[in-house]
Amino acid sequence: MGYLDIYINKIKARGNDALAESISKTAEEVGSAHLTDFDFVSHEIGLLLGNVQSGKTGQMFGIICKAADLGFPVFLLLTTDNVVLQQQTLQRVKDDLEGFCICGENDSRLFVDSNLEQPAIIVLKKNARTLKLWDTVFHSTDFMLGNPLFIVDDEADAASLNTKVNQQEVSSINKYLSSIKNDASSSLYLQVTGTPQALFLQAEATGWKPLFTHYFKPGKAYMGGDFFFPVNADIPSCIRLLDDIPSEDDALQEAVIHHLIASAQMLLAGKPVCNFMIHPSVRVASHNQYAIEVEKLLARLTAEFNQSEIQEAFKVMYDQSIPQKSDTRPLDEVMAYVRELLTGKKVSVIILNGKNEVDSSEYSKGSNIVIGGNTLGRGVTFPGLATVFYTRTSKNPQADTMWQHSRMFGYDRDPGLIRLYIDGQLFDLFTEINATNNALIAQIEKGLPKIHLFYAGGIKPTRANVLDNKRVNILPGGKNFFPQIVDNTDIAAIDQLLAPFDDNKDSYQANLKVMLRVLDYITTEDFPLEAFKGFMDTFSAQNPTAQGVLIVRRERDIKRGGRALLSPDDWNLGASITDKVVLTMYKMTGNKDKGWDGRKVWVPNIKLPDEAIYYDVDEV
Repeated sequence: MGYLDIYINKIKARGNDALAESISKTAEEVGSAHLTDFDFVSHEIGLLLGNVQSGKTGQMFGIICKAADLGFPVFLLLTTDNVVLQQQTLQRVKDDLEGFCICGENDSRLFVDSNLEQPAIIVLKKNARTLKLWDTVFHSTDFMLGNPLFIVDDEADAASLNTKVNQQEVSSINKYLSSIKNDASSSLYLQVTGTPQALFLQAEATGWKPLFTHYFKPGKAYMGGDFFFPVNADIPSCIRLLDDIPSEDDALQEAVIHHLIASAQMLLAGKPVCNFMIHPSVRVASHNQYAIEVEKLLARLTAEFNQSEIQEAFKVMYDQSIPQKSDTRPLDEVMAYVRELLTGKKVSVIILNGKNEVDSSEYSKGSNIVIGGNTLGRGVTFPGLATVFYTRTSKNPQADTMWQHSRMFGYDRDPGLIRLYIDGQLFDLFTEINATNNALIAQIEKGLPKIHLFYAGGIKPTRANVLDNKRVNILPGGKNFFPQIVDNTDIAAIDQLLAPFDDNKDSYQANLKVMLRVLDYITTEDFPLEAFKGFMDTFSAQNPTAQGVLIVRRERDIKRGGRALLSPDDWNLGASITDKVVLTMYKMTGNKDKGWDGRKVWVPNIKLPDEAIYYDVDEV
């Protein structure tokens, strides 16, 4: 029996047939598309994309097993630079995968002595000292001279990329990862993340841009971006806008009451844990202050529990919190349990940040309120999460960082109990990020050769220090772009395509695919035409019938090389259209006195939808 079959059978034995089917499907698809034909001399890089907290670890293990079945003997599994997370991952590998030589960071002798009689899995955190040590280990053996290395980089957009790209230097972690993969006879580097923005904005020449992407859809029970932050829809009932609550003190009290009601419903139903996460900022002082305020609130609710005002607040919350994954417990039973939680001081208040290392076992059972900042991001999972209080703000919000804060996503959430406290501006930012994530996934599912990213609301895709300023083009929406050096490969074909469109009419609504057909006959040397076409492909991937606005003008006798192409009337007309691509096609007379070469030529002017910034990578 192969490694993949053994792993799938183990998952089925745990009673999770749906997960087993999903993992098997992903492993077989990645195997047939990218592993079966691996030539064992190349260095290849690809991406496994899954939604945040959608079960990427199991999918990774399935692919490792499939690769072992196909002859890959050495696997390097990378985690973020977190001791607890590395240890948890190592233990999970030991629990889940059979027939492998499994090595931790201090098991170099075990690896060397194994002689690859079994496939080896080495679990390391992305720490410069650790990677340098294992770079030396790989160099000191001859194993990798004649064997391929399979690297699985969990959260590959964090720490792995070169953070000194604009200083013409190489950051330590990136340097050691490059050395490890390139010194093997061949390698397959599988990047794994739910936030691939930084990866897609790498240039191919760096060796860190994925050359293939496999997206696995989450299971039916998954609650993610479309549940909490639906696009073009009403605010869902699980969202409680802080703007609608008189004060932050009132909001925090309501959130604590919600947590107590949810704890009673879930724990009485036999669930092991109910968690409440508070994410106010990165500052440790803020975490400490919130912990003090929560402790005071719990003490006051205990002392005033029998007062009619408090009883009514609990009853209102009880009526609003109807579990969908278990039976609703009677009000008197729930209130009795809440009283027991309060009077017995059974609600744990936990600070989780760089100053307070906490083992995950401390919030794996009972009723807990966890307070923290960055530590509540990547790699950390909170089982039984029912309440989230998110007030963290940023002057320069980054899409990947914010999305990694979405710890409310997952499978074990109860849609009738989960509640997110957040202000309207932050809710709008998360909704915008969800919209662009959906656009990104649509491009992948359509098989577009290049992924394009765009963001509104002042959101940036990722941190600036991993983006090459010389390679990443930033195109603002609402601005007119046109080439100075332009030619038509077949002007007659453009004439025919644009024949139905009269000069005398202001504008026409047109399918983006029609516009793309026109632009296919345009060539230029000084204009990112392929980037604009790529964004139009992106809009079409989201909506196959996506519309734009087409403006057509002929016999234009305009001086070549001017700062503006459009007439004042056409400029104003385009500016009035803010939510669609506007393509203005001018057919020039070719007047030599105006700097042209005597031939007529069609010149495009393109304006992308306003209030967004568009990102493209120049591969030349």
